[in-house]
Amino acid sequence: MEIKSSSWVSKAFWVLKKDIRSELRTRYALNALVMFAVVTLTAVSFAVGQFFSSPKLISSLFWIVVFFSSMSGLAQVFIKEEESKTVNLLKLVASNESILLGKLFFNLILLFTLEIIIIPLFLILLGVQVKNPGLFVSVVVLGTIGLVCATTIIAAIVAKAHVKGALFAVLSFPILLPLLVTVIHGTGLALEGSRFSQGWSELKVLISYCVVMGVGSFLLFDFVWRE
Repeated sequence: MEIKSSSWVSKAFWVLKKDIRSELRTRYALNALVMFAVVTLTAVSFAVGQFFSSPKLISSLFWIVVFFSSMSGLAQVFIKEEESKTVNLLKLVASNESILLGKLFFNLILLFTLEIIIIPLFLILLGVQVKNPGLFVSVVVLGTIGLVCATTIIAAIVAKAHVKGALFAVLSFPILLPLLVTVIHGTGLALEGSRFSQGWSELKVLISYCVVMGVGSFLLFDFVWRE
């Protein structure tokens, strides 16, 4: 049983390593994410500037940038397998669980890399001060995990569709809506300087969302990937 588990994990890391090497060669997904985020962030900073200091407005703008940036790049994790005709080979060398786990970790790395770039820019350009950094980081980390868990399985669903980009955004929005509402409210509390205990209800919702989407993805992926 331990050998099987070890093999399962090692193949997931093999899938992750393969995707990282492929991305480092082409930089397609990362460039799409970063360029879209920077352009959107620049437009927001010029339009809004530092005139509006409402934490709710600022948190809404931040997650709008993250959401639409992720729509431009996270779907590529499965679409590029279809376009390069490597799907059947991937099915032969790795189990479904290994493939999904590797793709999940790749998208996590991709989105965390994006956030490391845009969060400082966002705070500087809009003159934002985070009054509760601990709550802010917790909301961002859990929100990112939930976003990746949801969009990765959706990317697998739309990979075989003809209009992939549009369908990905259309399917993602209703599923991500509860997550977006929660992270916007939680981020607003962090910007206001609310105590960690005041944001605990939002954190519990985010943890529950991550668990449900993670478990649901693993349960559905076998059907989605084999069809």
